[in-house]
Amino acid sequence: MSTKINNPIEQKHVKNVEFVFYLAAIFFYTMMTGIVGSFRQAYLVNILKLSDDSVSFYNAFLSIAGFVMSFVYAMIIDNRKIGKKGKFIPIVNAVAVPIGIVTILLFYTPKGLSGTILMIYLITIGMLHGACTSFGNAINLVSYVVSPNNKERDKVISFRSISSAVGNSAPLVVVLVIGLIIDKVSPDNPNKEYIEYIIGASLISVIGTIITLMGMRFLKERITYSEEKKNPFKGFIDIVKNKYAWTIIISETLKNLRGIANYMGPFLAAALLGGTDKFLLFGLPTGIGTAVGMLVINFLLKKFNAKVLYIASGIYSVTVNVIAFVVGYVYFNTEAKPLQIVFIACLFLIGLQFGASNLLPSMFQADVLESIELQTKGKRLDAALPTVIGIGTMVTGTIAQSLSPQILYGEGSIIGYVQPTDAVPNPTQSLETKIMMLFFYTIFHGIMMFLAGVPFFFYKLTGKKKEEVHNAVLKQRQELAE
Repeated sequence: MSTKINNPIEQKHVKNVEFVFYLAAIFFYTMMTGIVGSFRQAYLVNILKLSDDSVSFYNAFLSIAGFVMSFVYAMIIDNRKIGKKGKFIPIVNAVAVPIGIVTILLFYTPKGLSGTILMIYLITIGMLHGACTSFGNAINLVSYVVSPNNKERDKVISFRSISSAVGNSAPLVVVLVIGLIIDKVSPDNPNKEYIEYIIGASLISVIGTIITLMGMRFLKERITYSEEKKNPFKGFIDIVKNKYAWTIIISETLKNLRGIANYMGPFLAAALLGGTDKFLLFGLPTGIGTAVGMLVINFLLKKFNAKVLYIASGIYSVTVNVIAFVVGYVYFNTEAKPLQIVFIACLFLIGLQFGASNLLPSMFQADVLESIELQTKGKRLDAALPTVIGIGTMVTGTIAQSLSPQILYGEGSIIGYVQPTDAVPNPTQSLETKIMMLFFYTIFHGIMMFLAGVPFFFYKLTGKKKEEVHNAVLKQRQELAE
């Protein structure tokens, strides 16, 4: 049995209204996940004042448990019955409201909880959030199946990635604006940081849920699937057997260690600028650079293949991050004001590389999915592929999330960040602490992005080979449809 498509393969399928509402849904959905990624760790450290060991345990447990459960989630998604709205859209509709609720709960902790009870509560909410976003990620998978036209599919993936990148940075603006309002209404409010988080999460979640549901109303999936029931575990084996998939697996495994660098952002902003809400001043130029970088990559794809661009972006990342570190180092030692502008410009240049690292892996995955689809006679493994890639990223992600608090603060830490207290809500950080945070935020990140590009020296699913696979898949889909 198969789901049929009626449109000619190479024509334009995605309507303008569908395209616009999909990008809006992506933007606001990513705002919900973005506020968690940007401020959840700062909430644990600065608001709940958890020890470095507690934060490390929390991060490690969620990473490992979430990864184990991701196999279950992937099997459910890839093997579910395809309805009138397709395979992924109904999933997004089902989890949009729960994601909004859990996002708010991530920044709310009932009074009186402490010790083991507190940790159980935090882990429970964290696991619920992981489950919701695992299914909610289907909103990204929709871009792989909105059109059988390869070029149109890549266009949707490109603009989806741009919208997602901007949406991921948008919570920085929301939290900063809330902070400015609090400063005007209640200048000395000791709960300012907590109010920023809970109001920001609430606003973003309510609006994000509504727009996400609206966006799904206009979307349509158009790819032909084989609906033959198979052992779901065989899908994971099919992926492991695919040599192209291994390039992505190894690359993403290495890239995920940049989580240590990302972890330092809000704390570096607090140390340098006086509050985690000022993280916008780091995130905004980087986010703008990311959006511009994606547009640049889209243009360069007309002249160079994705493999070459990804390798080049890794080399570029090391270079520009070293320059940013040098500028920041000189500024911290001299406090020469013009260097602030130069450093912001460096953050924009760093963002250009994010454009490549955010956009190109999605295109690689879309091509690998077609390669696997061809080898499995029509089996689509849209959710299983990211899960298998997650085997490596879980390991390095767990390492990054577990080591980051130990590196940042606490006894024996490398950086020596001074944790806020009720008596001293904005402690002074030493010059050495600032420089070490800067090192991890720049040079360490650049090294990880360079290493992520190395496996692609051996990637062959590009150019003529990519076209051969795509054409063979189109023929196979037509046979299934008939």
